Formats: sequence, structure tokens, C-alpha cells
Amino acid sequence: MNAKEKEAIIAYQRPFQDYYPDHLAHCYGCGRLNEHGYHLKSYWHGDETVAWFTPQPYHIAIPGYVYGGLLASLIDCHGTGSAAAYAYRAANRKMDDDGPPLRFLTASLHVDYLKPTPLGVELELHGRAAEIKGRKVVVDIELMAKGEVTVIGRVVAVQAPDEYIIDLAMKQQEGRA
Repeated sequence: MNAKEKEAIIAYQRPFQDYYPDHLAHCYGCGRLNEHGYHLKSYWHGDETVAWFTPQPYHIAIPGYVYGGLLASLIDCHGTGSAAAYAYRAANRKMDDDGPPLRFLTASLHVDYLKPTPLGVELELHGRAAEIKGRKVVVDIELMAKGEVTVIGRVVAVQAPDEYIIDLAMKQQEGRA
């Protein structure tokens, strides 16, 4: 994608993760309320989703290349954010409506590393819904560096009821999780 397209997407869209209510916005990968996280932002690009991330020098595996765990976590977070966006679209809902939030958790993550991913360049992720069925959304992700696909992944995401996440958070605060 060229810089003008990216600039237009960011200028005219709000990222999916910015719609998450505060109690659901702490994810290390994409949570806007996690001061130490990646702050990954996902957007629509036609029928696909897109996100960008520039690894820092400390995201190193071997000199010059990105640590694979970071790449997997980017696919994970872009996948669950994309799953939510696809679910809203399938339900003919807007992400900022008054209905209950549609929040997804990873049920399965599969990652294939096709070639080493270089450090020092912006990474681009593209997501496509492979399946939307009930509370499950399957998203296929391509991660690219310099326009070349270096990693592919599949995220099976399951919609978590808001009460479930609130209950987990409460148990954690009480030390029972």
C-alpha cells in the first residue's frame, strides 16, 4: 500500500480498537490503555483489514531481524480486532452503537514464518475473514515487510460475552484467577 492510501485510511477512519470500552482496552498488543503495549491500530481497507507496526531495535531475534513472538502477537491482535469488525459488519451494526460490545478472544492461533522479517522497516498486516459463523470468526492474516509477505497466520476468534470478561477481571482483582 502506498503512503497516500495509508494516510487517507488513518485520516478518515477511527481504528477498531478505539471503539473498545475502557474495561476492554488493556490488551498488551492493541489496548489503548496499556501504557507499555504496542498500541496496534486496525482499519478497514475495502473488505480487508489493515494495520501497521514498526518494530523497535529491542524487538530483535538475531541481528537485523524481528523476534518471531512479536510477529505472532501482531497477527493475534490484528486478528481479534478484525474479527470484531467483521462481526459488527455481519450484524449490520456500527462499532459505536449502543448495543453490547462485540469483543473477541483468541481460541486458536496458527502462524507460518515464510522468511525472516527485517528490523527497521514498517510492517503491514492485512486480514480477511475466512469464516463468520455464530460467535466464531476466522481471520487469515498476511504480514508484509517492504511489500513482501514474510509471515501468514490464521486466528480463530470467539466472541466473549461482556459479563465473562468483567467476571475474569473481578476475579483477577480479588486474586482468584
